[in-house]
Amino acid sequence: MAWIPTLYVAEGLPYVAVNTLSVIMYKNMGMSNADIAFYTGWLYLPWVIKPFWSPFVDIIRTKRWWTVCTQFIIGAAFAAIALTLPLDSYVVMSLAVFWLIGFASATHDIAADGYYMLELDSSDQSLYVGIRSAFYRLATIIGQGGVVMAAGWMETAFGSVPRAWSVTFLILSALFLAIAAYHSRILPRPAADRPSGTAGESGSALHILKEFAGTFGSFFRKKDVLVAIVFILLYRFPEAQLVKMINPFLLDPASGGGLGLTTAQVGLVYGTVGIIGLTLGGILGGVLVSRYGLKKCLWPMALALTLPCGVFCWLSMAQPDPASHLNLVLINLCVFVEQFGYGVGFTSFMLYMMYFAQGPSKTSHYAICTAFMALGMMIPGMFAGVLQEWMGYVGFFWWIMGCCIVTLGVTALIRVDPSFGVRTEGQSGPKRR
Repeated sequence: MAWIPTLYVAEGLPYVAVNTLSVIMYKNMGMSNADIAFYTGWLYLPWVIKPFWSPFVDIIRTKRWWTVCTQFIIGAAFAAIALTLPLDSYVVMSLAVFWLIGFASATHDIAADGYYMLELDSSDQSLYVGIRSAFYRLATIIGQGGVVMAAGWMETAFGSVPRAWSVTFLILSALFLAIAAYHSRILPRPAADRPSGTAGESGSALHILKEFAGTFGSFFRKKDVLVAIVFILLYRFPEAQLVKMINPFLLDPASGGGLGLTTAQVGLVYGTVGIIGLTLGGILGGVLVSRYGLKKCLWPMALALTLPCGVFCWLSMAQPDPASHLNLVLINLCVFVEQFGYGVGFTSFMLYMMYFAQGPSKTSHYAICTAFMALGMMIPGMFAGVLQEWMGYVGFFWWIMGCCIVTLGVTALIRVDPSFGVRTEGQSGPKRR
């Protein structure tokens, strides 16, 4: 408990900063929706390709060293973003720094998760898996909720968007550097945490690379691999586009087709209420699968993922005025419903990847699955802004509802063992992963 909570807050915050805070910041600074979606869509790339350099985290130094070093890099990079925002060339420079944070964060994910498995035995890993998940979610609430609300308040106080976001990122930098300094002292040094290849072990690094190549090849020789890849790439096709345009829609004025919320209100609506809905949906999804199995839950969960997207169709047509307290509650409720449904539907997606990754190389195969998952979010999201500007918000959200057919179509393709995910007699609870 001295280091697991802070380690997983440190894992969650950079991901939120790169993929959510960047969208809100660029929107507040006047960037078009098309440019926001395209440029920030590229920021997913580090998580897409991280399996390709993960062997080097094994070969070079220790997991603890990588964890602490990447935290210091991320903390310094947050400060660098703050310094770029007052400049005329802030877009190019800040995107370059976000790109650096993305690669450092993806590397941190590899190292931190590996360190967790090395420091804890299997029973402790199971004991603390709920703690690590809870604090990762807390990081999301802090980033999408608290940080966004603070930026909104500072926009009002300073009367300057760039200054407000510069201060916001300086605060994030100080927080992250403090976490890095804390971890440099508090993280244990497990005996098992050592480089896989050393100078005295001739050819060991080359051996690891050969093993990695073999593992990568074995993934593409798995049964029904093409169906699995299509499912992983397209199951979230509607959500990949929707997630890039939710914050711009909430922030745009009514004259531009949006709802006209303030930055602080967006932090409350999407970054707090929405994340609570997402978390509760994920919990319910896990309970349902543990009781009925993944196979029986696939279709209900696919519908839970897709149908709640319709709330944005209604919001874009009705455009309730957030100045009314009742309307603001209604907007919160709509976002909660959509995120709750997404949390339920996402459960089956994650469990299917675990199911498909089963076998001798399940850890590596699961990492490859998550790379395809990130690619499936990256590419559709890059072009969501262009579609929205062409169709308007109403047309765009109806397009998203049409895209839900893709989710249902790929769900029909996959086959799952009926017993997978079902809690068996003698187990005290759902199997935790």
